[in-house]
Amino acid sequence: MTKHKKTSFEQKKARWGWYFTMPGLIFFALFSFYPIINAIITSLYNKKLLSLKKPAFVGLANYIKILSSPDFWNSMKATAIFTVGCFVPLVIVCLLLAVLISTRSRAKRTMQMILYSPAVLSSVVIALIWMILLDPRGIMNQFMNMIHGTTGIDYKWLADSKMVRFSTILVYFWKYVGYFTILYITGIGKIPTTVYEAATIDGASRFQQFWTITIPLLKPTIVMVSIMAMIQCIKTFSTQYMFTQSGAPLAPINVITLNIYNTAMRDLAISRASVMSIILFLIMLALTCIQFRFSKSDDVSY
Repeated sequence: MTKHKKTSFEQKKARWGWYFTMPGLIFFALFSFYPIINAIITSLYNKKLLSLKKPAFVGLANYIKILSSPDFWNSMKATAIFTVGCFVPLVIVCLLLAVLISTRSRAKRTMQMILYSPAVLSSVVIALIWMILLDPRGIMNQFMNMIHGTTGIDYKWLADSKMVRFSTILVYFWKYVGYFTILYITGIGKIPTTVYEAATIDGASRFQQFWTITIPLLKPTIVMVSIMAMIQCIKTFSTQYMFTQSGAPLAPINVITLNIYNTAMRDLAISRASVMSIILFLIMLALTCIQFRFSKSDDVSY
C-alpha cells in the first residue's frame, strides 16, 4: 500500500513537471524547431518569396548553386575576418578587465556599470551612434588627427574596405566588452579566496596566481564566454546592415547573415537564403561542438 502511494505521488510529480515544462517546449518547437525544419524543406524547392506559383522540387540544386557562388564565399570570408577580429579580443581583453576590476576594492560597481552600459542599448542605436562618431567631421577623425598632429585628414572609417571592416569590429567590441567582462567577474567571484591566500603564503606572484589558479578554475566560464562570443560574432547583422545603408562598401562587410537578408528580401530567393541559413546553423553547431570537445569537462575542483 505504501509503495502504491509512493508510486502515485511520483507520477503526480512527473505529471506536474510536464505541465510546467510544456509551455517552454511548445515555444521552442514553434519558434526554433519548426523554422529549422521548414528551412530544410524550403531549401529543396525553387521558391520565390512573393510568388503565388507552386514551388518546384529541385533537390540539391540550390546547395550546388550556393556553394559555387563567389558571392557566398566572399560572405564566408567577411564573416571569418569579422569573427576572428572580434572574438579573440573579446575573450582575452574581457578576461584581463575582469581580473583588474576584481582586484580593486573601490569603484568596483561603478566600473562594472560603465562597462556594461553599452550592452543594454539596441544594436541599431549603437550603429547609429558610431555612424555619427565615424563621420568625416566626427570625433574619431578629430581624435586621430590630434594624435598624429594633423588637421583635416579623413581616415575613411566607412569608405575604405579595410577601415570599414575595422569599424564594424570596433563597434561590436564596444557593445559586448562589458557584457562578457561581467560574466568573467561572476566566475572569478566563485573562486574561494582561501586558494589565493594559500598561494600568497607560498610566495606565488600575481602573474603565477593568475596563470595557475584563475585560468584553470575559471575554465567553465571561459568555455561559456567563448561559445557565446563566437555565436554572437558569427550571427552579427545590424552593424553591417546600417553601415551599408549609409553608403559603406558592401563586399568587405557582406557577412553571411547580411547576405541571407539581401538574398531573401531584395532578391526574393527564399530557397537560396534557406540554404545559407542551414549552412550557418551547421557552422555554429560544429564550432560549439569543437569548443566543448577541447574543453573536455566543465568540472573543476578547488
